[in-house]
Amino acid sequence: VQLVESGGDWVQPGGSLTLSCATSGFNHDDYTMGWFRQAPGKKREGVSYITRSMPRPFYAASVRGRFTISADAAKNTVYLQMDSLKSEDTAIYYCAATPTLSLHVWPPNGEVFNDWGQGTQVTVSS
Repeated sequence: VQLVESGGDWVQPGGSLTLSCATSGFNHDDYTMGWFRQAPGKKREGVSYITRSMPRPFYAASVRGRFTISADAAKNTVYLQMDSLKSEDTAIYYCAATPTLSLHVWPPNGEVFNDWGQGTQVTVSS
């Protein structure tokens, strides 16, 4: 399994960014994908998850209504569209994957994700 994030950048408050996670080595039909973030001095936060086994994605309350997760199986890529960005969205964003069969609860605990990308920096400031 390989995960490579891209798309992180500096953006002003209120702006938008789209993060991409290029994947290889597994079948998207069998995996749950997640976006996480970690800001300096803070714990890692699960931002959003998507899986074919659930009718709709999960979003953390802090991003609900502003962020949209999607997956393009043909391109083996997962996206995180981020709108109305705030300074508190500043963090390193990570893509992660885990076999859906390994999940017992929804939303999943971040500890069940076995494979992680290297992260991409998102900075929101004026």
